[in-house]
Amino acid sequence: MKVIDASALAAVLFQEPEAHLIVGQVGDEPLVAPALLAYEIASTCWKKLKRHPEQRRELLAAHARLPHLGLRQAEVDLGEVVLLAERTGLTTYDATYLWLARALDVELVSLDARLLRAATELG
Repeated sequence: MKVIDASALAAVLFQEPEAHLIVGQVGDEPLVAPALLAYEIASTCWKKLKRHPEQRRELLAAHARLPHLGLRQAEVDLGEVVLLAERTGLTTYDATYLWLARALDVELVSLDARLLRAATELG
């Protein structure tokens, strides 16, 4: 099992250049994420629709695949997330993924260099 964040999942869903890196890193592992992920993916889709209206059909189809990916949704302790954000300087959004990966003692899959650096620093 691995925790995946929105940057990594968006790369795969929307076929961004880094998608192959994420697919290779994830392999056949089951994925888990906080409920926040769905909102972040929706926001990413909306931003892409604004920037690339000519890709509307493809973008909406990619977004529609999200519920079919078999991602497990996990609850987080928001009080601990706030403290982790304070400790690391991350946003609470990013700290949510880091907290979950630490709580489950699993790898965090992300394209966010700052988030990955914080994960490495915390061990």
